[in-house]
Amino acid sequence: MENGSTTTGDADLDQAIGLWLQYDKNPKTVSMVQELVKDGAVEALKKVFSSRMEFGTAGLRAAMGPGISCMNDLTIIQTTQGFCHYLEESLENLKERGVVIGYDARAHPPSGGNSKRFASLAAAVFISRGVPVHLFSDIVPTPFVPFTVSHLGLCAGIMVTASHNPKQDNGYKVYWENGAQIVSPHDKGISKAIEENLEPWPESWNAEEALKSPLLKDPYQDVHTQYFKAIQKHCHHREINKSSEVKIVHTSVHGVGHTFVQSAFKAFDLHPPYAVEEQKDPDPEFPTVKYPNPEEGKGVLTLSFSLAEREGATVVLANDPDADRLAIAEKQESGQWRVFSGNELGALLGWWMFRCWKQQNSDADAVKNLYMLSSTVSSKILRAIALKEGFHFEETLTGFKWMGNRARELLDKGKSVVFAFEEAIGYMCSPCVLDKDGVSAAAIAGEMISYLATKNGSLSQQLTTVYEQYGYHISKNSYFICHDQDVIRSLFERLRKYPGQKDSYPSECGRFSISAVRDLTTGYDSNQPDKKAVLPTSSSTALSQRSNITLSSVLLLVTVT
Repeated sequence: MENGSTTTGDADLDQAIGLWLQYDKNPKTVSMVQELVKDGAVEALKKVFSSRMEFGTAGLRAAMGPGISCMNDLTIIQTTQGFCHYLEESLENLKERGVVIGYDARAHPPSGGNSKRFASLAAAVFISRGVPVHLFSDIVPTPFVPFTVSHLGLCAGIMVTASHNPKQDNGYKVYWENGAQIVSPHDKGISKAIEENLEPWPESWNAEEALKSPLLKDPYQDVHTQYFKAIQKHCHHREINKSSEVKIVHTSVHGVGHTFVQSAFKAFDLHPPYAVEEQKDPDPEFPTVKYPNPEEGKGVLTLSFSLAEREGATVVLANDPDADRLAIAEKQESGQWRVFSGNELGALLGWWMFRCWKQQNSDADAVKNLYMLSSTVSSKILRAIALKEGFHFEETLTGFKWMGNRARELLDKGKSVVFAFEEAIGYMCSPCVLDKDGVSAAAIAGEMISYLATKNGSLSQQLTTVYEQYGYHISKNSYFICHDQDVIRSLFERLRKYPGQKDSYPSECGRFSISAVRDLTTGYDSNQPDKKAVLPTSSSTALSQRSNITLSSVLLLVTVT
């Protein structure tokens, strides 16, 4: 092999490999590709060179390694060049306002890839174009990036993280100038700009020089101070917090959350939670868990339960590795641990946020200006609370990108948005972060737990009280995987023209009557007068087809991927 030429027998593949070896300056990924070529590993080469990672509204997320389908130095540079170009075309004052870049602690030694290096290369790209960059000098939780965009009035934000994905993955999450995740058409515009800017710009590889640039600023100390000041506005029971004897355990699951949750508890005058020693420090290998995802429940929380038993703690809080989500478990009178679902925590936090808001607002008309949000696949407990208490509830498509952008629109109209959640244990308890935030949610939950303890109450008891007051909302989510698109299509067509019905959806599921059907692949919603869905619809692919069937006493979510 000379001058980057290859002989795999596939012309397109040879061209892709040749361009890679021409552009890449990371000796580890260059060597990995050369070894694959030398070994004649055509299938392995096709896997990493046949298709580029797709940039969508969630940005990028993929395994770290060589090639255009993986996260590595070169694809980070190419992605950032496209994003930078798109911002230059979209916003006039990019060079005055700048961007913020944060990162977690993920690393992949074989390819030399890690979140800090990816963030530095992204910074180098922007600085090469004269754009000021606020690059955090240390790891931060994901919520710090959207907070910084809003706090400093920046044009955009990038967070290098794969959240709770397996250890080999990394990601590139993008926020727009409004402080919320990007939505269409920005994703398509950025994706097009990436394809048009694949060749590295002259200074894009110069991360070391960029770190010395006067255009580079470190927002860490300022943001750390201002973030905790901002969330302190949601602390309403400082005296209770100081005197509370409730013992709480916290785990960051080898991620970034430990330091920041400790600081959040301090900001609320709460006693610091006991930290799970084996999991409190960042470790990209995630050695004590199979998957670093608190949604997995008891398997991820085993060490937390053990510590709680030793210390006499009754509640466990858990963040995912980038600390934007929160799981909670509580010890029951039986001695067993109850891990609350995302919908159950949404009910508890929604109740608590409204109760605290009501305490601070004596004007009876103020409630008409109040909003709460949740995603369409989440429990509708907030709607029930809103109907009884007089505030507004809205649902959005799945994902905090939709809730964050809708919250921004409402805030810009002078409305108050006090809470938003999705069933995948994501909670926005403060509009200072227009995304899910596991750090503020942990402190606010800590205060709620302390308050309930003064009433000799528990989270489980309060959840029952919420249901008794506003109606029981019980959910059981599950899924099955099918890779055959013909089978997927036939399954959904059968639902839309169910046997025994007149070209209609089923009216019963077992012994339950179905009270409503929404199908966002066809735009059908039986709850609407004209049967047309209010939420956006998409029929682009069978793989994304989604039906939301609400039964009279149970919520059944059918998701086919």
